[in-house]
Amino acid sequence: MNLSRGTRIALRVAMIVGLAIIYVPLLVVLINSFNADETFGWPPSGFTGEWWSRAWQNGGVRSALWTSVKAGLGATAIACVLGTMAAFAVQRYRFFGRETVSLLVILPIALPGIVTGIALNNAFRTVLSPLGIQLGLFTVVIGHATFCIVTIYNNVLARLRRMGTNVEEASADLGADTFQTFRYVTFPLLRSALLAGGLLSFALSFDEIIVTTFTAGAGVQTLPIWIFNNLFRPNQAPIVNVVAAALIVLSVVPVYIAQRISGDTRAI
Repeated sequence: MNLSRGTRIALRVAMIVGLAIIYVPLLVVLINSFNADETFGWPPSGFTGEWWSRAWQNGGVRSALWTSVKAGLGATAIACVLGTMAAFAVQRYRFFGRETVSLLVILPIALPGIVTGIALNNAFRTVLSPLGIQLGLFTVVIGHATFCIVTIYNNVLARLRRMGTNVEEASADLGADTFQTFRYVTFPLLRSALLAGGLLSFALSFDEIIVTTFTAGAGVQTLPIWIFNNLFRPNQAPIVNVVAAALIVLSVVPVYIAQRISGDTRAI
């Protein structure tokens, strides 16, 4: 498509404005985490690393961080198993309702978080509470897994479509059974897709707040929940900025690694 010079300039300006709207506020948070002024006057009167030291010494922050890590790892593990199984079922088999199954797997990530949160809260209180299982870390992991499955499912499904079945059929022809074929042929070819999907799932879980609010109960506090609870406390403002800056970095790194892995293996 040939675009006029004016159109190209307009598109570039629109792209720059869009990126600025997204990333300039994040940059301000990162800068403010080193701002020596407790009131965060702008521009900063000086820079200090004191707030980072205080944040690390804060027991509430460390506890919330560990809770977020546990929730992310648990949700990612569940998503890897269920997402991979669903991708194999949809790609390798033909059955009634196959497209419906695919839609239902993808749907949770498209639904508003508050809708998912309310639905999960009602389901947990109706089904699990009579069994003696209250809202806590377990319900948070299950809630996060509902939308983390999508990233695993999409990555594995795309890889299966590119792989085809020729290599696996050759393995079977050479005498390998189903488990040997999966271990030595299928899994190595899927490994990078699973890793990329797992990193994305962990990043999604790590900074989730809406679904967590409805599924955590009173005794569980993840890092995003801690930030929200302390956001309007003046004495905690410097710590909140540091935790928010750390959360930005911890969310970006897995996404970046996953993007590089997906890009490096696109030709497979």
